[in-house]
Amino acid sequence: MITNLSVPPMITEAKLVELFHQMWLIRFFDEKVDEFFAKGMIHGTTHLCVGQEASAAGACAVLEERDKITSTHRGHGHCIAKGADVNRMMAELFGRETGYCRGKGGSMHIADVEKGNLGANGIVGGGIPIAVGSALTSKMKNLGYVTLCFFGDGASNEGSFHEAINLAAVWNLPVVFICENNQYGMSGPVKEMVKIANIADRAAAYGIPGHVVDGNDIFAMMNVTYEAVQRARNGEGPTLIEAKTYRWKGHSKSDAKKYRTREEEMEWRNNRDPIARMKQVLLAAGILSEEEAARIEAKARQEIEEAVLFAESSPMPSLAILEEDVYA
Repeated sequence: MITNLSVPPMITEAKLVELFHQMWLIRFFDEKVDEFFAKGMIHGTTHLCVGQEASAAGACAVLEERDKITSTHRGHGHCIAKGADVNRMMAELFGRETGYCRGKGGSMHIADVEKGNLGANGIVGGGIPIAVGSALTSKMKNLGYVTLCFFGDGASNEGSFHEAINLAAVWNLPVVFICENNQYGMSGPVKEMVKIANIADRAAAYGIPGHVVDGNDIFAMMNVTYEAVQRARNGEGPTLIEAKTYRWKGHSKSDAKKYRTREEEMEWRNNRDPIARMKQVLLAAGILSEEEAARIEAKARQEIEEAVLFAESSPMPSLAILEEDVYA
């Protein structure tokens, strides 16, 4: 039992150490992917979540194994936070047979249904109706699971957002909507895209709770998501959570980030880094020492290097499977 930190009841000291390791895994995975895209070793496109590790790790930390998530085009962190194998993730990005989608999906389409990840989605807002469908299944079949629906600030202006949330609210479905507001759409600030201060304020229009949270504070993310998940599991319907965060990288690999200042970037990197903030809390609480924190960081880095070796040594998919796993 943790007595000196405010955390949900299922979060032990061991779980906090695991989450610290998990956030490093997310960061090192995306930094390695960024490196390989720059070298032309991975093809297509990718959207990185470096700097946003706490929103994924904190939200998924309070889920039960049976619970589901839907992800986004910026979804590597969600996948890892829901328990994915980084070897299979890296293999997928390398286009290898051992990847989650047998090398055919790539960065924006990773799914791990066995772990409850119903998939990333290249369509902005595309995962929101899927999450509502998942929640409807849980309610109609009395399965007891909750679905977390991740999406970005840009998706909050899509029709799918409004239609799906309205339906979930009317039917009291067990779904939690998590808007990762990283301050920018593809190339413009959120303040130029919406006229309200907080996207979470839109919850009032659908008669559901809306909460704004520091998305770079893993403890805040765990606590607000836990309350929303419990509410959903108890049959009280959905909640909209807006996690204020920041992507360190560009929108995609081709983004030069000319729309924001270097000073702003350094402010978020130096003073609001979610991993550094968690480390300081764990050190102050006596849960980690500096030496233990360094070992965990090194372990996560090594795991990503091993994932690269696994991907590089995996076979390319055969032409014989070209038409398999195609549904439309």
